[in-house]
Amino acid sequence: MPQTPPHAAVLTELEPVVAENLDRHIRMAKEWHPHDYVPWDEGRNFAFLGGEDWSPEQSKLDETAKAAMFVNLLTEDNLPSYHREIATRFGRDGAWGQWVGRWTAEEGRHGIAIRDYLVVTRGVDPVALERARMDYMTLGYDSGDKSPLEAVAYVSFQELATRVSHRNTGRATGDPVADKLLARIATDENLHMIFYRNLVTAAFDIDPDEMMKAVAKEVMNFEMPGANMANFRKNSTIIAKAGIYDLRLHHDEVVSPILRTWKVFDRTDFGPEGERAREELAAFLAGLDAQATRFVEGRERLRARMAARGEVPVQV
Repeated sequence: MPQTPPHAAVLTELEPVVAENLDRHIRMAKEWHPHDYVPWDEGRNFAFLGGEDWSPEQSKLDETAKAAMFVNLLTEDNLPSYHREIATRFGRDGAWGQWVGRWTAEEGRHGIAIRDYLVVTRGVDPVALERARMDYMTLGYDSGDKSPLEAVAYVSFQELATRVSHRNTGRATGDPVADKLLARIATDENLHMIFYRNLVTAAFDIDPDEMMKAVAKEVMNFEMPGANMANFRKNSTIIAKAGIYDLRLHHDEVVSPILRTWKVFDRTDFGPEGERAREELAAFLAGLDAQATRFVEGRERLRARMAARGEVPVQV
């Protein structure tokens, strides 16, 4: 039976935009295959089949790259939860349903490719990785009670954040194969971001006040979907110190460019509620910018101290 999601009116109004952007997405997307990006000739059996089990010295990744790859893969792994989230918000019929299926299929290959790379190259402990996967997928992901407009605003920022994280992780590995793989995944994420970003652009014209409130709420409460995984805060700190993903990147390369595309601070069609949400967002962004500056300055001081001691800090 067709399933009608809550707040169906706004979804119905956006459906022609979804259909148009789905067609655009399919025209722009380039076919690729995960197996092409995995160095299979580096693989060998583990002890279960008579080979040798993993040990740390087998990995060519440093601790920063391991942490970033670990977090990126586990985040991608929770696809069943993400599918449920968007299928529940957007429905499984019409253009929305076609998009949900297409997005899920494209996202599925990201975890496959990263996992195959890590297992074949012995980049991380596969036993620890599998145990973490079991725990995190059992826990699942729940974005809360987001409206469709809040959901589409959130994924606009989240897809771009994921693109930035994958791209910088690839560079941090020091491995051309991993760099190429994660650049390819980042291209998918960028196309997904453009799809959602275009929907928000259309929604601003349909209901500017409600869309402004949704955008402000999602920016001010933003969390990556992996925030509830074990050791996320510890690994995020490692990732931020290396410049793979930090507050400065979040402000400058994720939030600000998308807000500029939507002309959030140039629009003249807001009512009192929209204006209030925009003012709250502006104040939040000023605080985020200041916080990002303090973080970068502190990181530079740390790197200078490490350099003075003859240590080489990891940075992208």
